[in-house]
Amino acid sequence: MNPSWMIYGAYGYTGTLCIEEALARGERPVLAGRDPERLEAVAAEFGLESRCFSLQDSSALDAGLRGIAAVLHCAGPFSATSAPMVEACARGGVHYLDVTGEIAVFEALFAHGERWRQAGIVVMPGVGFDVVPTDCLAAELKRLVPEAVALKLGFQVRGGRVSPGTARSTVEAMGRGTAVRRAGRIEVLPQASLRRQVDFGAGPVSAVAISWGDVSTAWHSTGIDDIEVYMGLPDKLIERMAWGERLGPVLRLQLVQRFLKARIDARVKGPSAQARERSSTALWGEARDAGGLGVALRMVCPDGYSLTAEAAVDLTLRVVAGELGPGAWTPSKAFGPDLALAYRGVRREPPQPL
Repeated sequence: MNPSWMIYGAYGYTGTLCIEEALARGERPVLAGRDPERLEAVAAEFGLESRCFSLQDSSALDAGLRGIAAVLHCAGPFSATSAPMVEACARGGVHYLDVTGEIAVFEALFAHGERWRQAGIVVMPGVGFDVVPTDCLAAELKRLVPEAVALKLGFQVRGGRVSPGTARSTVEAMGRGTAVRRAGRIEVLPQASLRRQVDFGAGPVSAVAISWGDVSTAWHSTGIDDIEVYMGLPDKLIERMAWGERLGPVLRLQLVQRFLKARIDARVKGPSAQARERSSTALWGEARDAGGLGVALRMVCPDGYSLTAEAAVDLTLRVVAGELGPGAWTPSKAFGPDLALAYRGVRREPPQPL
């Protein structure tokens, strides 16, 4: 068994899936969170040690991490929770991994790679569906097109539903435009202003550019300066996104944000095991060089939450085992473009010339 490692946010939907994955591997992680009642319940259910502490109390946070080799951070929204946790990890020499998909969080963590190296810790955000499979797809496209100057990625969810944490993060992003990368810099375009047809494997469908984590991570993984990420959606939903852009100032109001999040907490439940079994995700990407030549790739993945649990626990255990030196890492930078192919139900199709 590996040295002690921790799942923070253990009683959330994703945290619980990670507990189940860890136990299936013979691991007994320490469970943590800020809500004592919910934490005690999940610790009793799984028969695991627990530690209750808030991210806002630095002394309690430092004490809570004592004796821990690595933290798998599952408590979002990470725009609020990542900074205090990673700071405590740096103080205590604890490796940090999380399941964020938030561009600002990736950018903040990668900006301090040298600091994490000096602290002797691995920092690897995005070890779930955001962004392991798409990051591996981007890295493989870069391998196939070494002189690529433009990268487009996309995914289409087939069945399934979102967890409360994902829904809350989505609410925070409402009315804030769409992030893309141009000439190496992140720019924000009006929401739903960038659309195209994408063939995810069953013929062309409508897709719209979204602010997905690869706008940050794919640049750090590949060095390609122009990056867009698309999601396959029905035309009606894309039009609703365009209306959301017009309502942006209203959607960003704290009163509206609190109202929407309260409704999520009351109504949104993560998908059941049966629903996850019925769900899958199709991935697509293309890379082109300055002359317009390039290749397209497709991948098929299981339900995103199932993949998140498997990848997050696997990568945490690999970091704890000492397979990676200190610093800030993307998944593909750490373990190569074939990393995702080792996970259940993931397959990559042969490349197609463009």
